[in-house]
Amino acid sequence: MTTPTVSFEFFPPRNLDASFRLWDTARALAPLGPDFVSVTYGAGGTTRQLTHEAVTALSNHYGLNVAAHLTCVDASREETMQIVDEYAAAGVREIVALRGDAAQGQATWSAHPEGFASSVELIEAIAKRGDIAIRVGAYPEPHPDSPDTAADVAFLKRKVDAGATSAITQFFFDADTFFRFRDACAAAGISTPILPGILPIQSWTGARKFAARCGTSVPDWAVAAFEAAGKEGEAALAQDLCVKLCRDLLAGGAEQLHFYTLNKPDLTLAVCRELGVAEKGLAA
Repeated sequence: MTTPTVSFEFFPPRNLDASFRLWDTARALAPLGPDFVSVTYGAGGTTRQLTHEAVTALSNHYGLNVAAHLTCVDASREETMQIVDEYAAAGVREIVALRGDAAQGQATWSAHPEGFASSVELIEAIAKRGDIAIRVGAYPEPHPDSPDTAADVAFLKRKVDAGATSAITQFFFDADTFFRFRDACAAAGISTPILPGILPIQSWTGARKFAARCGTSVPDWAVAAFEAAGKEGEAALAQDLCVKLCRDLLAGGAEQLHFYTLNKPDLTLAVCRELGVAEKGLAA
């Protein structure tokens, strides 16, 4: 089994303690030589400025290739493209282009009156620049706003046709879930790389709540395993299951793994070490 290429997702800090956690996480994981790291927006675009600051700091201080999340939420087209210009001026060459969740105070997503109506429109606008790689989201199980996986595959095809250069999936528990989606995408004519998104389970309770929000099914075997492990055995079980999932993905042909770190490096670092990802020296 070949050693995978890895990438990591961080979220921007909202206070001083969270800042220390982000920088500690970046310092711990940067030596693994990730292909890129991504930095999210908060729900409804609430951390736009914090995201920009985190992106530039990770790039400048750690020498990381940073992909900045960008959404269509609560901003005009002009304002959104100004953010793209600012990222480009700061040396950012990758963007994760997303529709985004509902704006703060809204129950459902709706487009800004002068904004992009969908991620496809945002991707088209960024692609016209010609100097930025565009990563997008993908859903191996139906997106909460989608009727079924076939619709998600069709929409991913639209995003690829609009200019997306790679896709990152929502997390899942079974490797077969990813393989079925990958094969459906190939059958639909999608040849763009699709990176499996991996969630190392920092908290079983938190992971189940996250799964419920994003439409990820929780298999019975996982429920039974964590109930049997109890709080004392939860961390060891989480590491073992994550390593197994990654190895299954690699055995099935995946070459890159994208980890949702939740700004907590230890479990992701332990999994990467078990997978043979070599540390390349201390981060700056």
